[in-house]
Amino acid sequence: MKSTAHIRKTFLNYFEKNDHKIVHSSPLVPINDPTLMFVNAGMVPFKNYFEGKEEPEFVKATSSQKCVRAGGKHNDLDNVGHTARHLTFFEMLGNFSFGEYFKEEAIRLAWDLLVNEFEIPSNRLLLTVFKEDTEAEEIWKKVSGFSDNRIIKISTDDNFWSMGDEGPCGPCSEIFFDHGDTIDGGPPGSKNEDGDRFVEIWNLVFMQYLQLSNKTRESLPKPSIDTGMGLERISTVLQGKTSNFDTDLFLTIINYIEDAIKINKTDENIASFRVIADHLRSIVFLISDGVLPSNEGRGYVLRRIMRRAMRHAYLLNIKEPILYNLVKKIIALMSDAYPELLRAEKLIEVTVFDEEERFISTLSKGIKIFNDESKSLNSGDVFSGSTAFKLYDTYGFPLDLTEDLIRDKNLKLDKETFDLEMRNQKEEAKKSWLGSGDSKTDEIWFEVSNQCESTDFLGYQNNKSAAEISKIIFNNKISNKINNGDEAILVFNQSPFYAESGGQMGDIGIAKNDDFIFRISDTQKKINNIHAHYGVVEKGSVSLGDTVYLQIENDHRRMIMCNHSATHLLHEALRRVLGDHVTQKGSQVSAEKLRFDFSHQKSLDLEEIIKIEEIINNLIKADSEVMVEVLTYEKAVESGALALFGEKYDSEVRVLTMGHDSFSKELCGGTHVKNLGEIKNFKIISQNSVASGIRRVEAVTGSIAFDSPSLIDKINEKEKKQEEKKQTKKKEKTVSKDILNGKIVEFNKSKFFFDKVGDVDAKNLRHLVDECKKDIGTGIVCLISTNEGKSSIAIGVTDDLLDDYDAVELVKISSETMGGKGGGGRKDMALAGAKDLSKSDHVFEQLLKKIKENT
Repeated sequence: MKSTAHIRKTFLNYFEKNDHKIVHSSPLVPINDPTLMFVNAGMVPFKNYFEGKEEPEFVKATSSQKCVRAGGKHNDLDNVGHTARHLTFFEMLGNFSFGEYFKEEAIRLAWDLLVNEFEIPSNRLLLTVFKEDTEAEEIWKKVSGFSDNRIIKISTDDNFWSMGDEGPCGPCSEIFFDHGDTIDGGPPGSKNEDGDRFVEIWNLVFMQYLQLSNKTRESLPKPSIDTGMGLERISTVLQGKTSNFDTDLFLTIINYIEDAIKINKTDENIASFRVIADHLRSIVFLISDGVLPSNEGRGYVLRRIMRRAMRHAYLLNIKEPILYNLVKKIIALMSDAYPELLRAEKLIEVTVFDEEERFISTLSKGIKIFNDESKSLNSGDVFSGSTAFKLYDTYGFPLDLTEDLIRDKNLKLDKETFDLEMRNQKEEAKKSWLGSGDSKTDEIWFEVSNQCESTDFLGYQNNKSAAEISKIIFNNKISNKINNGDEAILVFNQSPFYAESGGQMGDIGIAKNDDFIFRISDTQKKINNIHAHYGVVEKGSVSLGDTVYLQIENDHRRMIMCNHSATHLLHEALRRVLGDHVTQKGSQVSAEKLRFDFSHQKSLDLEEIIKIEEIINNLIKADSEVMVEVLTYEKAVESGALALFGEKYDSEVRVLTMGHDSFSKELCGGTHVKNLGEIKNFKIISQNSVASGIRRVEAVTGSIAFDSPSLIDKINEKEKKQEEKKQTKKKEKTVSKDILNGKIVEFNKSKFFFDKVGDVDAKNLRHLVDECKKDIGTGIVCLISTNEGKSSIAIGVTDDLLDDYDAVELVKISSETMGGKGGGGRKDMALAGAKDLSKSDHVFEQLLKKIKENT
């Protein structure tokens, strides 16, 4: 039996042998199509090539594309587990030609692969063509040898594909496999076509027209090919099965679940095993592509999938977290084809465990409330919309889970009451929003929030995306159009632009299409998480509903991310060097620098600054990965994450962990580097006081840090200048010997010089003694000085008299004479203090007597 992995490889290798470029799957979050929740077809990543907006690097391609159909108009979620074919996650095999080959080659390749490579008996195949596409019909007859009864002409849109109201389009040809008359169902186009006997395994789209706005079509200059074959469906056929869940891949997963939970699958519970198996794949791939559970947008769809899988685990009597252990099997089975799963393995496990742990208690409470409310209801009765809203609002019980429970009991939901309660809640939320203080501006954003959903922020994973303009604000009014030179605000349904919050400045960049360029100079967050993109029209005209290409300025974002991550490191380094009393009091993170305000009573000294910089730069050099988790606020704080005092947090928060042994762990919704090494360098450039007990530090990173003088350099330079100034002052204060006018007495061919001076400090007094010793050549010098109310005696003896005289002995005699005590120094120079200056003349007499005694 051919394994699913072997079938995938065979398909890709076949087209590679036929000169197609194997292209790795794009992420599940589409960056080139704002109308899609997730990539749901193999052609989505190539859409711009088909529309002529981008020039492909290759003219023929093949891929196995990750797809999810669990949100928006393409939603198979409720059918999973109950049918043989529906899945939320699947792989779409495809081959594509961008103007290189067309119908004949596409049909020939498809037939050759199915019949010769995969060895499917041709009598088990059935073909459809668009009724007007006689060209495809004739090619099929030639290639397959089929007669009219095996080629069914379909007149509906099922066999005519288009991208939308305008753009490339063309007829389709579908290939069906016949499971045989033991399975109920009829061929396509028949009354019983929805049965499982005939299953579509491949769709060939012949893009040969361009649909124009006036409902006319013109031929494309370069017709193209887009084909799609579900890997799970073709595996079902090639493995001789009738259900996706009986293929090797799903059986391996289901058997693993069975072993892990120690519960055998039965006809009664098999649907739960299938739901868990399918949903695990969606969960693993969505998280690996950057989608994390939340209460809106793509994150909410992921949460629905996760909680639906958890509910089915609960139905199997599993009351503890289990899915986080099961994801390992999905990663092991599929990481060869999708190595990105290995890179995200830890994030996947942690995210699933946290979501499970949080939801298990919610689930048991919710089911109890549901059972209490519904126990008196009979089949067909209406379940209370107010209770459904209470389950949603108070217990976090998703509406779709309530609807699942309602469906199981064959009840109906009072959706009208639920919707009314939801609207009332939103109105209350708006009343509590403080706004900007500008009432006219606030009124505009209230109106916008009534008409627009929250902006789906894509910027954690993407720097660019397509989007639709959902609102234009011009001159403080909602507008339908703006023109060249107009300054305005644009709101998009989704955006990679980070809106200023949490101290991080908003992104800048461009929004453009073929008709206009709008330069975005700032992005601000408004009520209901609506991102307001401020800018000016540089070219053309912008209209409401336009599809645009959004691109942030990458260098600007990169520098902001480096500075924001460095702010987290700075916060923790300050706490470790200064103490746990340090708490953040404010911050501002721009592309140029970071500013951080914190509680501390005094300025940082040089040693502290050096230590802080050393800690941070060592972390940067270690280049550890920055870990991101989404947790409940309570769980985040319990895990040791730092929360800011006075800050209002949502019930769910992003937790950023940085450095070895979780050096820094903070709640933060900003954008950050993936590895600390990206910061390159960190340097504090200034510090000052902003209020009593609040200090402010400014710092820079990366190339700016290399080119900026650090605060350490500034302090050292300041101290150097202070020392130089001090030395200059000292030099200026050096006393000249010209002030001396004392007595000289000769003894034994030597001289004794004695003088009294005023306002000379001890250091200068010694200097004067040395100068006098030089002048007299051989002899003894005694100088007495007063300076700032203190008297000093300095005595010097020239070297040739040191055998006979000791300056220390002489200065002690002098000090005692003047009421002082002690004294010290060397034999050639000694200094002592004195009290009674009136006895200075008596000192002269005492010293002269002592000198003569030694003669």
